[in-house]
Amino acid sequence: MSISKDIKFGLDTFGDMTNDLAGNPQSAGVVLRNVVEQAKLADSLGIDAFNVGEHHRDDFAVSAPDTMLAGIATVTKNITLGTGVTVLSSEDPVRVYQRFATIDALSNGRVEITAGRGSFTESFPLFGYNLSDYNVLFEEKLELLVQLWGEQAITWSGTTRSSLHNQEIYPKTDRGRMGIRVGVGGSPESVMRAARLGLPLALAIIGGDPARFAPFANLYRQQLNELGKEQLPISIHSPGHIAEDDEQAANELWPAYLAGFGRIGQERGWAPPTPQHFMSEVIHGSVYAGSPETVAKKIVHAITSVGAQRFDLKYANGPMPHERLMKSIELYGTEVIPRVRKLLEAFE
Repeated sequence: MSISKDIKFGLDTFGDMTNDLAGNPQSAGVVLRNVVEQAKLADSLGIDAFNVGEHHRDDFAVSAPDTMLAGIATVTKNITLGTGVTVLSSEDPVRVYQRFATIDALSNGRVEITAGRGSFTESFPLFGYNLSDYNVLFEEKLELLVQLWGEQAITWSGTTRSSLHNQEIYPKTDRGRMGIRVGVGGSPESVMRAARLGLPLALAIIGGDPARFAPFANLYRQQLNELGKEQLPISIHSPGHIAEDDEQAANELWPAYLAGFGRIGQERGWAPPTPQHFMSEVIHGSVYAGSPETVAKKIVHAITSVGAQRFDLKYANGPMPHERLMKSIELYGTEVIPRVRKLLEAFE
């Protein structure tokens, strides 16, 4: 498998509620302002993309990622601004298009949406949707979103919203197009849907050896070939943290990982995280924690195993202080990415 010379690198955050260096919880306002500072740093380092998630619960500050991106657009210059993900099932695709077209104007064409189901369901009752409609909501709204992204008059009918007949949607973007991806957790059906709709694929790999996702990437490429479509980029989203050495990175990440994943696991009936499981993911799995050299080697393994064209590091995981997140971003941009590019030269 040939590896692209033009690998892209991004950063993902859900705006996790953080503590300060003394361990004191910070307000949502502080967290949101810090996310803007993190995006500004990423832009100044030449990192390719910055993605903000959407959640509706008290352990994450970002419930309106498009509003966050609009603010970030005005204080950055080059970085692509996206979501990770927009929970499309509980959104109106028409309003999604309008908001992102507005951000596209503010950012001078730097916007990108990643549409997905999301791994949480709080938005369904919050916005008046029934979980029994989980599948049809996403499938219909994704198909409508793809039409809207074409920026042409829309004729559409379905069961999840009112029909549209030769309807123009405004504003139009300067370039007539915006970036779009679909986020999937690794089901064959989701992969084949992305291929059928001609959407770039964003794989959320949060556990285990990333090589186990190679069959999904191969299925995606195969489906694109069979449908007569051009090959499209595949990206990987995984959590991690970078520090000066491996021990420091693991020691800094573990308490935040325990708090974040521990709560989610308790809600879903999973066993509590253990230091042994955490270190297994750090060494062998999909937690990219370590020195720049260690993390770079792990990213190379992920990219070459899957045949990906992009890697997005979820740098915020649990209540880790802003200062440590900034240091992790700095090391990612200045040391990890150059190392990855150098290591990948051997695969060209």
